[in-house]
Amino acid sequence: MLETVVVVLHLIGAIGIVALVLLQHGKGADAGASFGAGASATVFGSQGSSTFLSKFTGILAAAFFITSLGLGFFAKEKAEALSQVGLPDPAALEVQQKPASEDVPLLEEQKSPASDSSDVPEAPKQ
Repeated sequence: MLETVVVVLHLIGAIGIVALVLLQHGKGADAGASFGAGASATVFGSQGSSTFLSKFTGILAAAFFITSLGLGFFAKEKAEALSQVGLPDPAALEVQQKPASEDVPLLEEQKSPASDSSDVPEAPKQ
């Protein structure tokens, strides 16, 4: 139950970060805004939107990192619980190698009627 809540918060945080980054103006947009281009059209005033959006992006980024750590903790707990079930550790098992002749069938080598000294292959006959 708690893991589901953390996953939902993680996804909402990720979508929120993407949306807030796309809403913010780039560094190059500040030069045009300093001459008054579009400053009155913003909801938060000429300077308020960038500080509000950047602060809220920082808060969402911190929440995203915290939920990432939480998901890592849940993954570790699940891995430890699976190791307690009694299943063998896949890394500890020795891989038994079979001879290559059993795994992959070998194709017979085709002999061309041309001389063996030629490096150019022949076109298939129809």
